Amino acid sequence: MKNRVILLLVFAVGIYFISTIYSNSNLKESNLPKSWKVNDEIINLKIDSLIKIMTLDEKIGQTVLLTSTRDVTGPSVNKNYERLIKEGKVGNIFNAYGAEFTKGLQKMAVENTRLGIPLLFGYDVIHGHKTIFPISLGESASFDLEAIEKSSRIAAIEASSEGLHWTFAPMIDIARDPRWGRVSEGSGEDVYYGCEVAKARIRGFQGSDLKNINTILACAKHYAAYGATQAGRDYHTVDLSDRELRTTYLPPFKAAVDQGVATFMTSFNELNGVPATGNKYLLKDILRNEWGFKGFVVTDYQSINEMVAHGIVENNKDAAELAINVGVDMDLQGEVYSKYLKELIEEGKVSEDQLNITVRRILELKYALGLFEDPYRYSNIERQEKNIMTEEHLEAARDIARKSMVLLKNNNNTMPLSKDTKIALIGSLANSERDMIGSWSGAGKHKDDPVTVLEGFIEKIGKENIFYAEGTKLNRYMRRTDASNKSGFNEAINAAKKADIIVAAMGELQSMSGEASCRTDLDLPGNQKELLVELKKLNKPIILILLNGRPLTLEWEDQEMDAILEAWFPGTMGGHAIADIVFGDAIPSGKLPVTFPRSLGQVPIYYNMKNTGRPIDPNEKVNPYKSMYLDNPNSPLYPFGYGLSYTTFQYSNLVLSNDHITNTKEIRVSVNVKNTGEYDGEEVVQLYIKDLVGSVTRPVRELKGFQKVFIEKGKTKTVEFELTGEDLKFYDINMDYVAEPGDFKLFIGCNSNATLSSEFTYQ
Repeated sequence: MKNRVILLLVFAVGIYFISTIYSNSNLKESNLPKSWKVNDEIINLKIDSLIKIMTLDEKIGQTVLLTSTRDVTGPSVNKNYERLIKEGKVGNIFNAYGAEFTKGLQKMAVENTRLGIPLLFGYDVIHGHKTIFPISLGESASFDLEAIEKSSRIAAIEASSEGLHWTFAPMIDIARDPRWGRVSEGSGEDVYYGCEVAKARIRGFQGSDLKNINTILACAKHYAAYGATQAGRDYHTVDLSDRELRTTYLPPFKAAVDQGVATFMTSFNELNGVPATGNKYLLKDILRNEWGFKGFVVTDYQSINEMVAHGIVENNKDAAELAINVGVDMDLQGEVYSKYLKELIEEGKVSEDQLNITVRRILELKYALGLFEDPYRYSNIERQEKNIMTEEHLEAARDIARKSMVLLKNNNNTMPLSKDTKIALIGSLANSERDMIGSWSGAGKHKDDPVTVLEGFIEKIGKENIFYAEGTKLNRYMRRTDASNKSGFNEAINAAKKADIIVAAMGELQSMSGEASCRTDLDLPGNQKELLVELKKLNKPIILILLNGRPLTLEWEDQEMDAILEAWFPGTMGGHAIADIVFGDAIPSGKLPVTFPRSLGQVPIYYNMKNTGRPIDPNEKVNPYKSMYLDNPNSPLYPFGYGLSYTTFQYSNLVLSNDHITNTKEIRVSVNVKNTGEYDGEEVVQLYIKDLVGSVTRPVRELKGFQKVFIEKGKTKTVEFELTGEDLKFYDINMDYVAEPGDFKLFIGCNSNATLSSEFTYQ
């Protein structure tokens, strides 16, 4: 104990001396992201001093991230984590939250280890912490970047109040295969929009200064191309050309670096024969050398170990060697760095200089968070009690849930409903708290807190106006052919007979989407469709409310239902938000961030595909020897950007400021949008371009701008955009990122099938 005190005093005096010398000198400008607000010169000197007195074991400890037993989010737990903290063999903990709990763990590190280096606490704060917002795909359907940033800001306030420093979010994988369960965690299929959403979420989590007590580190994941796994199956293989990788899957990660994201997480998949966690091209050549990323890289759950199963290394020791040498800084729950790094350094297979670089990256962010100044600053019980699930946070969750909902169909203005309507509310999801908040809801309570559809309806119109019946039950592994239990059908039919209108809350269990929740059938699971068939025989209007985490195949439902509302998994206040929309206290304004196919056979399907050499002409009745299906149109059921409102909008007077763009001259685009319906409402005005000829083939159209605007009924608003040469760039035949001279078409409208168009050239 006496020796430890002497070492700490020497270290403290050294730091004070260094800080004094440099406090008034001309320090070089920081090359770290502005939001980190740390000075390279002083921090480097402090970290240099610390690293010089650290033992090899203490350095390795900083690269170790273990889970606590407070929560379980993966396949294994080391129950000895507290002992390892006290021994200085683990510098970071995840799945630990709560001010009192994290303070206790922090004390173990600060007061029991030789150098007292504080722990970093991380957790999956994906779409809210205690106040749960719509799943990320649902939030993205709002096309409201301010709202998306706000939800991440609130999540950061709540998480930081419970002792957390770091979230494993945002997930910014572009995903175009709805079979993949993790499509629910991202922003959909479009690259441009995915970049904008990534930046908004990072701004929300990290704020303008990481030393502010209500900020947490963001983590860009999963790097990279995880959304392109073969067959839509989790953890599976990815094989892409470099052009497709750089055109579609890397841009959101580059946007994250530009936004100042603090950390990256490697993906589970292999990319072109090399697992991402051991991929030098991704981690060194692109992330560090090309993009200049300054933060640290953490693995996904035991993904270093999984390289053995991939077959690229023989054992965990070889996996540790590969990972550290390509730039993986922190091992999440794999315990391969703790077991093998010292031995690898002694054998000369890993240099201690490389380990020092890794440790520096981790310590820099602990400094940036102010943890060396006050290790307990995030673990304040009074602040926790003040900031969790406040009235303001709950109202924001309700508002963002409303914004995220997409009206897919509304024949004969079936909605909004009058509040004196007698309603039959049917479905196993109509009164399920757990299924309101969806997957990766982390610290959100699964009971009591989430407002169900039934509860929202009762508050809105009273229990006496509602006839509720579950009708059917769902099981995570249920296939439609196995769903023979119709014992609840009669109760549902009898309830429906008493009502004026039927509202069916159907879709997926929360466990049917998210990680390890891939599906080969995108129809409504179980026998929900069979129940709808029986309810349809009553000849009463039916509103289908969808609770789900991915696009579904709804061709029959689209034909037979009177109205369909895509509510996703809407979060803690979801039941109230759904009731607000159904009864007209809020107007739907969401748009689809991902294409809905007609059938599974169309998958993958997305709006910005390329033409073939034999594209179909939709005006031809017969298309022999064209790129088409015999049994279905090529077109989706609902295109990207699609969503109805209770009001209607008319587009006109598309005007371009000039007919060409140059490197120094932009085009300003304006269009008039008139609210021609009976309600005030919001519209997402979308701008797309088409490059008519390129040195490589170009998409049929690409989103290049959008604005969500509020327009009063009967009023017209002029919406303006600006296009520059930068918007026209792509990877050409030589893999140079350039804009090529030529002709372009421009489209503006309410979805990716917009027809109002004009033309311009790039010179």
